[in-house]
Amino acid sequence: MFNPSRQDARRFFFDTWKKHRAGTPLTDLETIVLSILIVHPEYHYIMDDPETFLEQEWTPEMGQSNPFLHMSLHMAIEEQRSIDQPFGIRSLYAQLALRLGDEHAAQHAIMECLAEMIWHAQRNGGEPDVNIYITAIRKQLGQGEEENARLNPQDLPD
Repeated sequence: MFNPSRQDARRFFFDTWKKHRAGTPLTDLETIVLSILIVHPEYHYIMDDPETFLEQEWTPEMGQSNPFLHMSLHMAIEEQRSIDQPFGIRSLYAQLALRLGDEHAAQHAIMECLAEMIWHAQRNGGEPDVNIYITAIRKQLGQGEEENARLNPQDLPD
């Protein structure tokens, strides 16, 4: 399994941006990264200066979120949506994008739900619970408790 270091992951963002600026063809994954970078012009100055930002720390005390974490969460949501895992996220994403009128806004809303799931796992010292994640997304859609019933593995398709 591929497990890049923090620097490797950041270099991937920097290299994708550099290839884009040079007009060099991109791989499929780089195309996804570029689409994320394009909708985040506030990060372009970071992408233009890898020497300064490769090792930069972003802490809550600084009052800024980590742009690499933010873009990586966008990538995670894109992957989840593309393979519909957890099951049903593709449909929930589409509903949320329709409701908000913007796919980028939908990703940010789902990002909050992903963060909630991670927070619960850290707080409880356990594994991330997909039910917390899906329930949080459904709450974003204003769906009632009957839609928020816990997912049962036997209900999932083969």
